[in-house]
Amino acid sequence: MSRIRIDAVLIQAVIAGALSFAHLHDLAEAAGQDGWKAWAYPVSVDLLLVAAWRRMRTTADNRAAWAWFVIALAASLGANVATAGLLNLNEVPAWLRILVAGWPALAFLGGTLLVHAPATAPAAPDSVPAAAPPVAPAAEPVPDVTVERAPDRAPELPPAPAADPAPVPVPAPASAAVPPALLDHARKLADAHHATTGARIDAATLRARLGVPAPLADAITAQLA
Repeated sequence: MSRIRIDAVLIQAVIAGALSFAHLHDLAEAAGQDGWKAWAYPVSVDLLLVAAWRRMRTTADNRAAWAWFVIALAASLGANVATAGLLNLNEVPAWLRILVAGWPALAFLGGTLLVHAPATAPAAPDSVPAAAPPVAPAAEPVPDVTVERAPDRAPELPPAPAADPAPVPVPAPASAAVPPALLDHARKLADAHHATTGARIDAATLRARLGVPAPLADAITAQLA
């Protein structure tokens, strides 16, 4: 249990409270409140002061608590000033008697409002900002790499079909006999050539028409003569 430390502030508070209590008692007694009623007035004023002070400490923005604190403080200060010789306590004015008589109801109203007034709802805490997503470490710079692309190979074309080799004329021997069928065909060609041109067919033309070797063409030409 913490011990109460007696210092100058505590002593000053006790003295101020005792003097204020006595002044309020004297004023209430002069206003017609005798006996225990005169002692109840200082208690009523001090209790209203304490209730208003506690309300101000628990609620920062409370105008009602400040208003009742000022009313109770004015009652205490008024009693201190009035009993300092500025007011004749033997002839208290009627308005002061009215104030002293109506004080209990006023103090009860103030105390009730201070005790049973709803407390101000605490301010909603600021929404906690969402945690930022973790930042990925910066990627190390990748050295520039030059990729040389090999030139596309030209599509291979299918090999061209080999041309049929031209028939190599086989030289026929001069003494070889000319086949009768070939000779008849050669004769027809010679007759057509003569009818067309009016000249005899030569060996070169006959060779070209028949497609035979030169020796064979010469032999056929000789037989056609």
